[in-house]
Amino acid sequence: MRIRNLKQVPDFFMSLIEDLSAVLTIAEQPLSRLDVLTQHIPVDWIQSAAALSAQASIRRRRLPPDMALWLVVGMAFFRGEPIIEVARRLNICADGLAGEDLLASSSLSQARQRLGQPPVKWLFERCAERWGYERYPDDQWHGLQVFAADGALFRTQDTPELRAHFGSGNTSTNRQTPYPMLRLVALMNTRSHILANATISPYRKGEIPMVTEFVAAIPSHSVTLLDKGFFSADLLLGIQSGAPHRHWLIPERKGLVYEEVLCHGEGDRLLQMKVSPQARKKNPALPLDWQVRAVTYEVQGRAKTVFTSLPADQFSAEQVATLYHERWEIELGFRDIKSAMQGNAMTLRSKTVELVYQELWGVLLGYNLIRREASQAAVAHQRAPSEISFKFACQFIASQLVVMAGALSPAHTPRRLAELRGSMGCVFIEKRPRPSRPRTVKISKTRFPVNRKAAPLK
Repeated sequence: MRIRNLKQVPDFFMSLIEDLSAVLTIAEQPLSRLDVLTQHIPVDWIQSAAALSAQASIRRRRLPPDMALWLVVGMAFFRGEPIIEVARRLNICADGLAGEDLLASSSLSQARQRLGQPPVKWLFERCAERWGYERYPDDQWHGLQVFAADGALFRTQDTPELRAHFGSGNTSTNRQTPYPMLRLVALMNTRSHILANATISPYRKGEIPMVTEFVAAIPSHSVTLLDKGFFSADLLLGIQSGAPHRHWLIPERKGLVYEEVLCHGEGDRLLQMKVSPQARKKNPALPLDWQVRAVTYEVQGRAKTVFTSLPADQFSAEQVATLYHERWEIELGFRDIKSAMQGNAMTLRSKTVELVYQELWGVLLGYNLIRREASQAAVAHQRAPSEISFKFACQFIASQLVVMAGALSPAHTPRRLAELRGSMGCVFIEKRPRPSRPRTVKISKTRFPVNRKAAPLK
């Protein structure tokens, strides 16, 4: 039977014709699909980042800069797989389905080298700037956003080039650590666990100079939680004076000399300390003296003291003491990166300086993408973003990436994204009472000889 008029076609066949037309139109487009992630990032950001690649090319490549960029991010989701397998799973190729017949391991490495570090770093910074300071329902603490700043160490492959650039960890002797080390310092939103800023450097650079690089970006009406290793008059005064209603909270440092100026109540004092000559030499604008509020409280019968710039007439000592416990959230974030994403791998996989930086920026970008998607899912379920298990969310999103990469039609992507967010309701953390077990060191057995003279592994 020959159909002469489309009006004679039943609705079912008309729908089928439209679907086939859509498939034929889409068949001309690249099949690589990372829509679960790219929906969070504007297309012009990806294009701007790709334009920063280290080597420009006028050739039509199977791995253009934008796809090489997503390859680096995909490496963070599949740490235990070879790079060629990552490209195959995520279908990252401009000439059809990714496979060994179209992509070789050497071509993937060359694409990463052409891309370089700047595009990945730039894209992370733009996304972190947008997502890290977002407000979620009930995410504030008495009208203030809560951030935490801390550092973490990562190991690299042991090559002469990497050891010469990144250096080794400190030891009590002249021995070197088994692997070169690089340092990461980050600023995290403790309620959403999204990284708002970060900087990476060789091990030899200290944490205080690194965190100073993004102090100016901390927003007003916020409080930043710090470890005692960040105690510095220059840093802390810079935080509280840089913007209105910007505060800090840090544990007491041992051996400080101070004078009590005022007592606000039991365990709540105003102290005055002198600024060291070394600090004033580096920054002549610092005053001779500065004042801090000291709050003392008990934890399991032991007295703990924290210093803060939060005024006593607005925030009680109990509120300040309770708030500092949230500093541990950034430690949990670093654990998620090293454990859930990296699979407790001993080192990063890259073997050149530029690619090590590129890989770590890709890991941080991938971490933020998971946290952003998890936060959106939490809002959809009317829950707090911190209630989602990062490990299960990471595994769930990675499996969905593989499924969506094999989808022929991107028209189904919005439906899959809605289903993904709806299905993430099963990855919320159940708050169950945990028995208290004292820490014990179990005997370590190995059939290999132990080098007792080796430097400790950091």
